[in-house]
Amino acid sequence: MNAHVTSRSSTGFDLTPPTEAERKSLEANLTQDEADVLLHHGTEAPFCGGLLAQKDEGVYCCRLCALPLFQHKTKFESGTGWPSFYAPYDEAHVKAVKDVSYGMVRIETRCARCDSHQGHVFPDGPAPTRLRYCINSVSLEFVKAGEPLRDPLHRGDHLPT
Repeated sequence: MNAHVTSRSSTGFDLTPPTEAERKSLEANLTQDEADVLLHHGTEAPFCGGLLAQKDEGVYCCRLCALPLFQHKTKFESGTGWPSFYAPYDEAHVKAVKDVSYGMVRIETRCARCDSHQGHVFPDGPAPTRLRYCINSVSLEFVKAGEPLRDPLHRGDHLPT
């Protein structure tokens, strides 16, 4: 019997990383653009992302594993060309990693469950956090309020009622 230790966020989501087989299955469903960003730390061109103009109520989830990362109410217009948020859905859902690529020092944001690249966080956002999570549209999937979350890992994850 395989011992499976479950790690849960304060909002009740299973943060246990996908197994190797689960990861292969998740990655098989990505487009080339999604794979470039999520798996290879790429960046989509500014002002062309499909979620930039999204204004509906709902939640923005990781495109790879479907973990909720941001809520519509924390999205703001930053003028940078990428969807921007001032706070994550749950602090435990987004992890920060020092990024020194391209001769810069930045903080990369990754999904805490599957470790996929989402974007970067900068200290120039609005109150109350003063943070700007600058996220690639292709690394996210938007789920309208009231719609069920995708559960590709069969973890039984759902939004609290």
